[in-house]
Amino acid sequence: MKLRELAERLGCRLEGDGDIEIARVSGIQDAKPGDLTFVANSKYESALADTHASAVLLREGALTAPCAVLRATDPYLAFARAVALFAPAWRPAPGVHAMAAVAAGAQLGTNVSIGAFVSIGAGASVGDNTVVFPNVTIGDGVRIGSDCVIHSNVAIRERVVIGHRVILQNGVVLGSDGYGFVRRSDGTHEKIPQVADVVIEDDVELGANTTVDRPAVGETRIRSGTKIDNLVQIAHGVTVGRNVLMAAQVGIAGSTDIEDAVVFGGQVGVGGHLTIGRGSVAVGQSGVTNSLPAGAIVAGYPAIDSHEWRRSSVLFKRLPELKRRIEELEARFAELSAQLDESGDDTE
Repeated sequence: MKLRELAERLGCRLEGDGDIEIARVSGIQDAKPGDLTFVANSKYESALADTHASAVLLREGALTAPCAVLRATDPYLAFARAVALFAPAWRPAPGVHAMAAVAAGAQLGTNVSIGAFVSIGAGASVGDNTVVFPNVTIGDGVRIGSDCVIHSNVAIRERVVIGHRVILQNGVVLGSDGYGFVRRSDGTHEKIPQVADVVIEDDVELGANTTVDRPAVGETRIRSGTKIDNLVQIAHGVTVGRNVLMAAQVGIAGSTDIEDAVVFGGQVGVGGHLTIGRGSVAVGQSGVTNSLPAGAIVAGYPAIDSHEWRRSSVLFKRLPELKRRIEELEARFAELSAQLDESGDDTE
């Protein structure tokens, strides 16, 4: 693709030769002639002088480069769209594989692709242009919207509702039983039937082996635009707001309400029955044990204001030294107190 055409399709301002042929997108340190690269972080600007790329995406007002430049308001967003332009456009052919099992009464939209060993239960529906890869189980009464991609080994339990343009990576489980038990008088546990709803709204992506549990009553809901990484646990009765981001290995306990635009770093744990305010951020490995107000930025366990946590963490490695100094001061204080007591006795 000529650089001029690429600039037009990305909505960028071109500086340099528009007839350059661009074959792929690459990182700035690996770029070769024919590549488009990008710099979105100022700490990488020093690498511009040595790049072998034919063109680079730069922010308006940023440094120049020894090659053609595409100026963008958001170079990283432009980079993501450039990758999509050069990505191979592949999808399975429409149709139902001969080794798929589709129950009588299940409804399939136009242009769907159903792979081998897919099981679709009674009363389920799959929307137009949706791709279901092999070894997926879709339970009775499940509703799946249009333009979804469901990768291999996904399990979608009965009556789960999925919106449009949803992506489920390999091994996702939707609608598994929530963890609910009541202790009997003899110390054993009785299971609480988990029979309520799970709803995944439009434009959600769930990473590999992520699980979303169904509750006994009410619903578990993930709202539109949310992106969740691999190995994340969403417990029963949780509500996740719009455009939330969760990195890998996050765990959310039951009945917690996560409002819009929240960000959780990797391995964040959130307690049950909490409210996490709009736009809050929990740094990786934080343990959130209390509700957070809108816009909070927390870190550590138990999670506190991230600035306070950083100041505190500086002191952690000095704790042995500080303990020794306190013990020395206590010993010295005791010694001085004893001397004062003896001096008072002499005066009498």
